[in-house]
Amino acid sequence: MWPYPRTLAHRGGGTLAPENTLAALRCGLAYGYRAVEFDVMLASDGVPVVVHDPELGRTVAGSGHVNDYTAAQLGAMEAGAWFGPAFAGEGVPTFEAVVDYCKAQRIWMNIEIKPAPGFDVPTGKTVARATRDCFAKEIAAGELLPLLSSFSIAALDAAREAAPELARGWLVEQIPEDWVKKAKELDVVAIHCDHQQLTPELAREVKEAGYGLFCYTVNTPERASELLAWGVDGFCTDRIDLITAVE
Repeated sequence: MWPYPRTLAHRGGGTLAPENTLAALRCGLAYGYRAVEFDVMLASDGVPVVVHDPELGRTVAGSGHVNDYTAAQLGAMEAGAWFGPAFAGEGVPTFEAVVDYCKAQRIWMNIEIKPAPGFDVPTGKTVARATRDCFAKEIAAGELLPLLSSFSIAALDAAREAAPELARGWLVEQIPEDWVKKAKELDVVAIHCDHQQLTPELAREVKEAGYGLFCYTVNTPERASELLAWGVDGFCTDRIDLITAVE
């Protein structure tokens, strides 16, 4: 049901480094996290890049939208100084650069497909194909692979069509009443939900139906222990300094 690590560093380094940067990955690793969650969308040239917001301005200095710029242009933008001067010079990394780092450091990945509005299908296809190509040897060897996830049903469908050998998780804020029907239609292996919307009854229902259960974003050891007692398989956290990494 859930062959993956239990604890994941949210967007690479949680609250200790600028999210979705190589610096964040280094930070997560320094705290013992060999499993991460990060977001992927497409630049204007179709290259997948690791960033959360479709608009610039919050974590990436500039104006406009991510898909107004090429991957090279985004890589030259400032994505670390907002967090602190020690991180100045961090750019928006390409998906390939993040995967290369994670593979070199043996970091498992939950890859969230985060399409800009209107780009669900191309983003799902591109990210799935890129992941498949990066892990061709691991696929052939039957090794543990990254998990793709998304709130976008269209992106999940596109990912399944492009790379059916890659497992997928369905991201929801609150698990809907018809979740079993939809999960079967999407052919996912796990349900990912907001831990604040989860109940023990829902957790038991998901587990009894044979699905993995993952929660975001759990930031206290007490809540983590409670959720694990409910049967939750894994979670991501911003507080990598408070919650010990468990693989």
